[in-house]
Amino acid sequence: MNNSDLNFAYKVRHALNENLDNLPASTADRLASARKIAMSHKKQDNPPRLLATQQRTVVAGGAGRHFGDSFDWLGRIGIALPLLALVAGLIGIYQFEEQKHISDTADIDAAVLSDELPVSAYLDHGFNTFISTRGE
Repeated sequence: MNNSDLNFAYKVRHALNENLDNLPASTADRLASARKIAMSHKKQDNPPRLLATQQRTVVAGGAGRHFGDSFDWLGRIGIALPLLALVAGLIGIYQFEEQKHISDTADIDAAVLSDELPVSAYLDHGFNTFISTRGE
């Protein structure tokens, strides 16, 4: 029902209630019988249905004991444990990559320090150009 239909229904009800005392008895009786007939044809309201939110497994031979009640914490751990494993795996991968980077940097430093050239030669841009053109 939209708002205008609702307003119209309220106005009709108000007009009928105003003249209720002025109705003859026979009209009031006919209205009462018509109301009874209308109420008998009215659809019965369906009771609200409740949805099952938890599944419960009954232990064989144990009336009243539910398997799911005592193991609710397993469901929580079943969600938390894979998340913890994921976080631990990501931390492990990060640590491995950091160690690999440190090792690679140490190897480069050792190669530079064990060479006969001084470190200042590697800092000279002209020397880098000389090395790259000499290799060709």
